[in-house]
Amino acid sequence: MTTEFLMNLDEGMVEYFRDIANEMISRFGIPRAEAVARINERYHDTKISAYPDLMCHEFPEYWSYGLYYYPNESGRLPTGAEDDDEGFDMSALRVRPAPPADAPYWTLEA
Repeated sequence: MTTEFLMNLDEGMVEYFRDIANEMISRFGIPRAEAVARINERYHDTKISAYPDLMCHEFPEYWSYGLYYYPNESGRLPTGAEDDDEGFDMSALRVRPAPPADAPYWTLEA
């Protein structure tokens, strides 16, 4: 466990989760504290293997979309790959609410 992430992660997975947070910051314009809180909310009780965990078969941007948006009416989210996302209507996506401010997932100052 690190000061930012609530999961037990090795150094490689800490960097991978930081990359996911960085994707959310750059793509969605949210603060780092919110990006980390979203990750912690989703994965706090998940056993994550050492790097490269199975989730590493996807790029961090793939996971960032699911942490920030609900899937569209077809159950689909963008993947972050230009070819896969060509023609995808991002305006139809609804943003997931951030974890409540008093939730234990907020490990960084906003």
